[in-house]
Amino acid sequence: MHVTADARDVLATATDLLVIPVLSVGDKKRPPGRLAGLDRLLGGGIQAAIASGDFRGERDQKLVLYPDGALPAKRILLLGIGKDNRVDAEALRRVGGTAVREAAARKAKKVTVAATPSRRLRAGAVGQALAEGAVLGNYRFDKYKEKPDDAPSAVAAVQLSFDKGADLRAARAGAKRGTILAESQNLARDLSNAPGNALPPAQLAREAQKMAKEVGLRVRVLGVPELRKRKMGAILAVGGGSANPPRLVALEHRPKRRKDAAPLCFVGKGVTFDSGGISIKPSGAMDEMKHDMSGAATVVGALRACALLDVPYPVVGIIGAAENLPSATAYRPGDIVTSASGKTIEVLNTDAEGRVVLADALHYAKTEYDPCAIVDLATLTGACVVALGRWASGLFANHTRLSDRIRKAGDATAELAWPLPLLDGHKKAVKSPVADVKNTGAGREAGSSTAAAFLAAFAGDTPWAHLDIAGTAWTSHTSPTQPRGATGVGVRLLLELLADWKSPKL
Repeated sequence: MHVTADARDVLATATDLLVIPVLSVGDKKRPPGRLAGLDRLLGGGIQAAIASGDFRGERDQKLVLYPDGALPAKRILLLGIGKDNRVDAEALRRVGGTAVREAAARKAKKVTVAATPSRRLRAGAVGQALAEGAVLGNYRFDKYKEKPDDAPSAVAAVQLSFDKGADLRAARAGAKRGTILAESQNLARDLSNAPGNALPPAQLAREAQKMAKEVGLRVRVLGVPELRKRKMGAILAVGGGSANPPRLVALEHRPKRRKDAAPLCFVGKGVTFDSGGISIKPSGAMDEMKHDMSGAATVVGALRACALLDVPYPVVGIIGAAENLPSATAYRPGDIVTSASGKTIEVLNTDAEGRVVLADALHYAKTEYDPCAIVDLATLTGACVVALGRWASGLFANHTRLSDRIRKAGDATAELAWPLPLLDGHKKAVKSPVADVKNTGAGREAGSSTAAAFLAAFAGDTPWAHLDIAGTAWTSHTSPTQPRGATGVGVRLLLELLADWKSPKL
């Protein structure tokens, strides 16, 4: 979808659907200033809707009008956005998403959105938020349908129309950035939505390679021989039960001006399907375990955005990819495996496999790249879903400033990250009497924190943060920017983190 930003009179614009965001009118009985002229052209329909109470400009309220030749636009959608002091970037993302969804439902190919100025946001931020919302709202996953019946038509073009006094250069830059971020998030959605039979570890690696070639990233893929050579017994153990062997993928963004600086590493869990292994899961909702590689999908999307936005710092993405299945060659409860770091892991539950895969991926990030910091993303624990639901990802860290920066980036992008405790007691709970660590803690107690404590043992002294995205990586709750399925959570958060990075040193 093509998103552009211009300064023009929206009432003189020929378009299939003209979307005009409207602030809450409160107790007024007449259209506010800018709508009054439009209402006169349309014969008083807006005033009638306001006076009757049918439309008050409250958030997500809609009023569709048909100019019938009075204006070049075929249809007009007045979209309520609520009170001015509450119009933030997320409210404008909803405007962009609603605009394309309403257009698609009416088979309108071209949409014009009046980029209403906000008291809280400048033109660049407005352009970015509207573009993000439009591209995210236009997403659908229907590649496996012979005929995507009942699916609305995709919108071809969205024009963001700013007032003539707006900073158009900033608006266009914002729209471009928002488009790249949302397209990268949609790539992550595509990967996460892909069924397990279509995206085993080797195919996930190929998709990462394909993206890297398109945008100019360096890429390295380690197959089983190299994993064995590097003594990555953890990822090999998890993938040992599957006919589809594991892979480790490294994506490198190295800007010329700072290519030798210590990189920031993003590490993603890439369990392409998780049956639980020998500790097999209940059958209910097991189909959702195709999403267990959502952390890896986010890393692929984020590195794409790093390249296209020319992020001025080195960034490396590491993906540990494996398929966790039961078989005669699967690892077992009670096994002790040796990770690449030399630490031994007592396996108490083969369904606690993500942290085992990440043990080798974190060590590879540390030793191969000597990063200034590591952020890992993983659909790690059901306990995090119980704690935070689908509203926020769990945030654990060994570095307060890094944690604060991630939380701030989450707030800015509406991809919320909520700090959870990582105490000495949690670290003691994953100590094993027969190995260095064990892959589950103290029963059902503090499951998310003990899982993070396991990872902390492999992060060591490197500044590190862990995002448990088990509750946020996919959803059945739709919104103007989110259909059912994968969310691609974390792509925009990570790029916002980089926008505020200032220096590769914490």
